[in-house]
Amino acid sequence: MSETTRYRVQQIIDSGNIIQMSLAEDVQTESISQKQLIMDSVAKKLDPELREQVQPLLEAILQGQPTIKIKSYDQATISITVPRIRYERMGRPQVGEILEVNMFRSK
Repeated sequence: MSETTRYRVQQIIDSGNIIQMSLAEDVQTESISQKQLIMDSVAKKLDPELREQVQPLLEAILQGQPTIKIKSYDQATISITVPRIRYERMGRPQVGEILEVNMFRSK
């Protein structure tokens, strides 16, 4: 089974004859606040009537807490080293550009 994934070039190190690129999965994520995760978790556990009673209290408690943003997806990263000639044949990708990587298990 083959999977093609898009990766964004994060860093390029040019060592003369070889080029090392660090790639991170190109996934659009929205930051979620820790406060929102707590509210959602409590909402799932309570029945609707109890939720209505607890929600204002929970909001008041969490209002004083700092809002910490967290990512909702862990990105895969790859570091590859290629000869300069191959890098040039790839079109000399620069930091921020997208590369597609096709990975599959060989038989």
